[in-house]
Amino acid sequence: MGALALTVTIWAAFALSARALSGSTLLPADAALLRFGVPLVVLAPALWRRRRRLARVRPGPAAKIVCGAGVPFFLAAMYGGSLTSAAFVGAIVPGMVPLFVSALMVAGGRRVPRGTQAVGLALIVGGVAALVWRHTAALDGDVLLGTGTLLVASGLWAFYTVGLREVELDPVGSIGLLCLPSFAVVALLALTGVLPTGLARAAGSDIVLFLVVQGLGVGLCAGLLYAFAIRRLGPERSAVVGSLSPVAVVLLAVPLLDESPTLPVVIGVPLITLGVVLANRAPRPASGRALRTPSAVPDSARPDSARPDSARATLPDSARPDAARPSRPEVATDV
Repeated sequence: MGALALTVTIWAAFALSARALSGSTLLPADAALLRFGVPLVVLAPALWRRRRRLARVRPGPAAKIVCGAGVPFFLAAMYGGSLTSAAFVGAIVPGMVPLFVSALMVAGGRRVPRGTQAVGLALIVGGVAALVWRHTAALDGDVLLGTGTLLVASGLWAFYTVGLREVELDPVGSIGLLCLPSFAVVALLALTGVLPTGLARAAGSDIVLFLVVQGLGVGLCAGLLYAFAIRRLGPERSAVVGSLSPVAVVLLAVPLLDESPTLPVVIGVPLITLGVVLANRAPRPASGRALRTPSAVPDSARPDSARPDSARATLPDSARPDAARPSRPEVATDV
């Protein structure tokens, strides 16, 4: 439970940092360099020992992982957060992942969600609608653009979730598969001037903050801590606790970012949280034995997760970085 509580805190910190980036001396490219570079430095010896296994990963799954949780996802989440609020990042990015993953599964020939899972997905849609209805009525262009960008980030994370199911890597190997090409792409874009960088002129406090939250927290610790929690508690209990990440974001944003929860946030975030919990519930057959079905939990932020050999639910994870593979596909909401 302690490991899971720390993981949820890290996922919430990812959403808070996405909002705080706009007020810091760092640029998105700087935050991305810290996010993907720090895990590579810390895990360099372990990744070198896994180099042959990493080289054997097929291009298709690798592309889903790198695009789904790498540079495109990171920039979309950061830009969307700069136009909205921490509550939007913490709720929309992980909250919509179950819906997107379910859509991908249905497109791949799997059954349409029914019963409790269908109700959960409907609640998620209702929660997102509650968040944005006031801004839609007022035609607030920035918030609507930010919301759309966060939905793109959530859809990308769904591809990451599916890609993780298709590779045979442990959590450390998954971190390397995500971070190595992502860091190379960001570094190339920064060196060529496509993405501006101000890391050399940034305030030391901002660098330390994003190094700890994005690099060590989201990039490294969240995936390993969530893997530990999954193995000790099981996927279902971890999913339920992990779904509290949007609530944690809203509560922490009050003292840290001076954000006051509005009525749409008070309505929308609980709806999304309840929807994630219900979407995680596996239906039971007539015999009463539980079926393993797609489950959802948030790494956004839940940026990454670990996939043990037994089936489990994942949360984005916005960001939790990586996961160890269970036996069947599942829905994940982690940033």
